[in-house]
Amino acid sequence: MIEAALLVTTVAARCAWATEAPADPCSLLSAAAVSKATGQTYGAPRKSIAPRPYANTVLGTDCSYEGSAGTLLFRIYFDPSPGDATNLFAKLKFFYSPATPVNGIGAEAYFDPHHGLHVRRGNVRYFLSLGENEKVLADLAGQVAAQL
Repeated sequence: MIEAALLVTTVAARCAWATEAPADPCSLLSAAAVSKATGQTYGAPRKSIAPRPYANTVLGTDCSYEGSAGTLLFRIYFDPSPGDATNLFAKLKFFYSPATPVNGIGAEAYFDPHHGLHVRRGNVRYFLSLGENEKVLADLAGQVAAQL
């Protein structure tokens, strides 16, 4: 009984902190969700590899959604651990200063001076950019966070 409780606790703790990358990370943000949030029509995302922010870090995925309101970029990284994600998020935040904190999305979130939204939740870091409509980006970022 004690072993079973320990196993459940260990698995639950791991799930609470680490998220595995889905086969298609772009599936975390559907074109329908983007269209609904913007009030414009967007097609399926074009998927490509996002560069490593530093040597010996993970590659990410870029999901580019084309629509009448412009191009939405959704960039996402699944780091090996929450600690790695936290450290990288802090390093990168330095380059995107001054940052405007955003509450209620992930563990940490901020808008950079160009209105890009950066979010960290557990071992996942992601970024959304679509002009100056911060309300739309916050809505979409919250939808992604809810799935992680």
